[in-house]
Amino acid sequence: MIALITGGSGCGKSTYAEKLIARMPGEKRIYIATMQVYDEESVKRVARHRAQRADKGFTTVERPKDMGGLSVEPGSTVLLEDVPNLLANEMFDGGCADDIFPGLEALARKSANLIVVTNDVFCDGIVYPESTQEYIRRLAALNAALAQTADFVCEVVYSIPVSIKGDSTCVL
Repeated sequence: MIALITGGSGCGKSTYAEKLIARMPGEKRIYIATMQVYDEESVKRVARHRAQRADKGFTTVERPKDMGGLSVEPGSTVLLEDVPNLLANEMFDGGCADDIFPGLEALARKSANLIVVTNDVFCDGIVYPESTQEYIRRLAALNAALAQTADFVCEVVYSIPVSIKGDSTCVL
């Protein structure tokens, strides 16, 4: 089963994804953190995020790139946080953006359940430099491909989950 959780910045999508995964059967819960740690602020953010999920039964894997190469125990329930960071890492830090979707498909095949968190960054109306525009185009294409593949797609709006495809009972 694949679930895609989307929404704007700070809308509660990560909290919803964590609640969703906590309700799912299974004991093997893996949290894949894709954020690159570059500075002291990043270190603090990672520490804060780890503390927030400390008693939620996750094994945290720091994996900024190459999801297809990640080995997970069969039957695991995996939460990937998040696609925008993963894409930025692959595009701007020596990875291969074209490998992201096939890598996520491979991860889904290895997992019993895959919950993917992404972001809606498409409606601010700002004209960006070409490299940023390409990033936005690629993120839109990844989100669309993931939504096509997913059993459940949900947008979180002001901490309220709104089902777009399927319903949350398909993930329980």
